[in-house]
Amino acid sequence: MDDITLLSKLQSLKPAEALRPGAEAKKADEQGPAFSEVLKSAIEEVSGLESEADQAIQELITGQNDNIHEAMIALQKADVSFKAMMEVRDKLIGAYKEIMRMQV
Repeated sequence: MDDITLLSKLQSLKPAEALRPGAEAKKADEQGPAFSEVLKSAIEEVSGLESEADQAIQELITGQNDNIHEAMIALQKADVSFKAMMEVRDKLIGAYKEIMRMQV
């Protein structure tokens, strides 16, 4: 299984140059990946890890695989990635609420 890269994908986002004072906006092809694309791929990755964990449990139950360690590792990877995704969601909601409280 691949390493959990939810945080590394979020860290790969580059700051928007247009928001910096005096900086010229870069062309769309020169900017980093869009936030929505990074978020979508991270959610898909978490979903994939959960599917792998479900499959590992099914194989363990049906007797196709007798290695309980692999099934538990798959479950833990899915659990950790889901918890990380929920923390990111909570931070995004908190940031949104903070922005909404700002007076213009």
